[in-house]
Amino acid sequence: MSRNAPDPAPALPEINDPCVQTQQARLQSAIVLILGLGLLCALPFVLSIGSVVFLPPVTAVVLTIILAPAADRMVRLGMPNMLASFLALLLMVAVVVVALTLILQPAYVMVDQVPAMVRRVALRFAELRNNLAWMNELNRQIARVTGTPTTREVVVATPSVIEQVAFATPSVLLEVLLTFLLTFFMIESRIRTKRRLLFDRQSFGASVRIARVIRAVQDRVASYILTVAQINLGVGLIVAGGAWAFGFAAPIMWGGLAFALNFLPYLGPLTMAGLIALVGVGTSSTVAVGVLPALAFLALHATEANFVTPSILGARLTLNPVSILISISYFTWIWGTLGALLSVPILLTLTALVDHLGRPNLVGFLFGEPLFQPGQIAQDDLLDPEDPGASPPPPPDTPPADNDTAPEVVIQPIRA
Repeated sequence: MSRNAPDPAPALPEINDPCVQTQQARLQSAIVLILGLGLLCALPFVLSIGSVVFLPPVTAVVLTIILAPAADRMVRLGMPNMLASFLALLLMVAVVVVALTLILQPAYVMVDQVPAMVRRVALRFAELRNNLAWMNELNRQIARVTGTPTTREVVVATPSVIEQVAFATPSVLLEVLLTFLLTFFMIESRIRTKRRLLFDRQSFGASVRIARVIRAVQDRVASYILTVAQINLGVGLIVAGGAWAFGFAAPIMWGGLAFALNFLPYLGPLTMAGLIALVGVGTSSTVAVGVLPALAFLALHATEANFVTPSILGARLTLNPVSILISISYFTWIWGTLGALLSVPILLTLTALVDHLGRPNLVGFLFGEPLFQPGQIAQDDLLDPEDPGASPPPPPDTPPADNDTAPEVVIQPIRA
């Protein structure tokens, strides 16, 4: 061999090399992770600024998932799809109006008693402050020794409640009207949308996967909301009976408040306990007697949250408390009170999608594993007989006629 002959070029790694595939997987996972973090940081500001645009569709999607089973049941009974969709939405509106009437009408009557109640609560706390006067004297002595200057209170003029309501009413009415219209059209077109998603796919396996995801999301969200509503109804009835036993005015209002606030995990029951404690202390002779109804409600909530709800919902619909609190704080920051109410259904929807599409593996990604683990769809594919050697026949070339009265779409292969 000549000295001037060039050295042979190093062999390039093959694409099928496991090391190369691992590096490619980690690179793709890193890109997806960076994009996901950027989207997570930018999404709150976009959704908050454009709440008039984004909040009605999200609310309509959640209401559609909840009300679609009721509309399907009416269709199975022979009712036209449009009428069934309208009645399902009308039933939901009627329930909300009745609940608000039972809660707000006694609340207006109780507003007249608020000044006397506040004075009595102030008197109770004044008595406690007199009993702890030595702590105030100790604070004054510490301030005198350390030379802490006296603070000045600055009062910033803000719009009155009437002005805020007047400014917010047109926007709220527009969002409510838009939400109801979107919900009606989404429920009415659910069958056509489902067919389009199923039959417009190129492979039979993709249609089966989409059908599984749709069914899982609808079953999980609708089952959770309906089951929790039944549990909250029982809690409301018990609270109404307890309010009557403790001598509270308008026990139906207290039961309705317990029913509504119990849809908001953790924060709702704590708010309810605070309201009961405030009214109890303001209407009783001593602080100990006034706090007793609040303690009874906390005992009821502890029993319901730790024994009744887990035994009824089961492990399939049980959510991580940390994820619930993060979801509530995230969507409350974006959309306020309505975002807090939508946080759990949105979390259930995302959880169902993640379970089927693949759950992020953040801890394993740091140690060289792929970012996404195979989801339920990939596991089901391993159990399906659909393989290259024996694939089922394709779905029909032409979808069935667009009949809105069809209760459900079932995909079946054509057999010879």
